[in-house]
Amino acid sequence: MKPPYDITPQILKLTAGISEKLGEVNARFLEKPSPVLRKRNKIKTIHSSLQIEGNSLTEEQITALFENKRVIGPEKDIREVLNALEVYDKIGTFSPFSVSSFRKAHKILMKGLVEDTGRFRKKSVGIVHGREVAHMAPPAENVPYLVKDLFHYLKEDEDPVLIKSCVFHYEIEFIHPFADGNGRMGRLWQTVILMNKYPVFEYLPFESLISKTQEDYYHALMQSDRAASSTSFIEYLLHVVNLALQDLLRNRGKKLTTKERLKYLLGLNIKDFSRKDYLNIFKNISTSTASRDLKKGVEMGLFRVSGAKNKTKYCIIKE
Repeated sequence: MKPPYDITPQILKLTAGISEKLGEVNARFLEKPSPVLRKRNKIKTIHSSLQIEGNSLTEEQITALFENKRVIGPEKDIREVLNALEVYDKIGTFSPFSVSSFRKAHKILMKGLVEDTGRFRKKSVGIVHGREVAHMAPPAENVPYLVKDLFHYLKEDEDPVLIKSCVFHYEIEFIHPFADGNGRMGRLWQTVILMNKYPVFEYLPFESLISKTQEDYYHALMQSDRAASSTSFIEYLLHVVNLALQDLLRNRGKKLTTKERLKYLLGLNIKDFSRKDYLNIFKNISTSTASRDLKKGVEMGLFRVSGAKNKTKYCIIKE
């Protein structure tokens, strides 16, 4: 069964805005940040996700652990960080559509913290906020079937990946398949799903915005529980992703040089192209800049030219 949710005008608007920003991220050569930025973003993501779960370590302490330095702090908090560092190091090895891969990630993330890591819970569980039971998860015997159905939806449904990643995140919170670690698994796996289609999400620390708006995060979860539909949660998460991309473009954007644009083009694995194709790849440059770039590429022996005027084609010369 498809999980219950509605595609609202707000969801459509946010999805369109995110798609536009992802195009700009590619055009600005931001989908593969520098090693220094990647390290900083990974630390930020781990700090934010674990802070939501009550981990007390600072970004500086997590950085020290990343660099194999000794840190003084609660043993449990240090173990959580070491596990998270390992799982985020291996994030590219997980298959977004595989239940066994999902369970393997949980095993790494929760080792030394709970029993039965990587295994679905065998008992009933309720989520308590304050003195109230905010959510009663489905019976333990239903978990394997619910998770199987959820992964089938993720793989087969035709809705955009942006939306399905949010639905998956909510449903993991709702199903609560593991005895512990469900929140961090929902956030981790949303990243796994998104980066499978959009590589920039491996380095985009949108979890830091979830951490900063933690009250809104739990409110959206509660609203969706009450409505028996993940619509509110989808709207919240898409808003967070949109803001994270906006921040990336505002603070990390840079103008590429001709050589950087040509290097990026050669890495796209295309055989031939026109000036119009080049402009579609680099949307923030002018026609005259594109012409200068292509002339430079020819002079550098990167392309062969055929045709004339608006029928000119550039063929990449393979070394």
